[in-house]
Amino acid sequence: ARHRGNRSPRAPPRPHPRGRAMSGGPGHFPGTASLVEEIDKRLLVVLRDGRKIIGTLRSFDQFSNVVLEGSVERIIVDKRYSDIPLGLYVVRGENVVLLGPLDEEKEANLEHLERVGVDEILAAKKAEEEAERLKAELSKHLRMDWFKEDDLV
Repeated sequence: ARHRGNRSPRAPPRPHPRGRAMSGGPGHFPGTASLVEEIDKRLLVVLRDGRKIIGTLRSFDQFSNVVLEGSVERIIVDKRYSDIPLGLYVVRGENVVLLGPLDEEKEANLEHLERVGVDEILAAKKAEEEAERLKAELSKHLRMDWFKEDDLV
C-alpha cells in the first residue's frame, strides 16, 4: 500500500483477550452484542413506564431498538394477571430498562396467579392506580398539616 503524506496504513486490530478482535467490523454491535444470542427467543422487556412486554426477538440495532413478534403486554395486579395482545411491536431502545430471556419453565407454571380477562385486569389496574394517587395525595396533605403544626410551636 502506498502512503500519502504522514498518514500510516491502518494498524491491524488488537486481539481481544478471549481471541476476538476488539475493533468493529461486520457483525460487530457494540453495546448490543449479547442480543445476537437472543434472536428468535422469547424475551421479557421492562419499559421505563413500568410496562412488561413479552415477545419473540426478531431484530435489533446498535441503539438497542428491538422488534418483538407475537408480543403481549403482561399486566399483574395483586394475584391476577392478563396478557394484552400487541402483535408485532417495536420498542425504542431508550425506553428499555431491563431485557432478558423468559424462563419458559416459570412461564408454564403460573399457578400462584389467576389469569383473568383483559377488561377485568384493566379495571383492577385503574383502581390500583387511583388508590395510589389518593394515598400520595393524603400523604402530601398530612405532611403539610405536620409542617403547619411545627410552625405554631
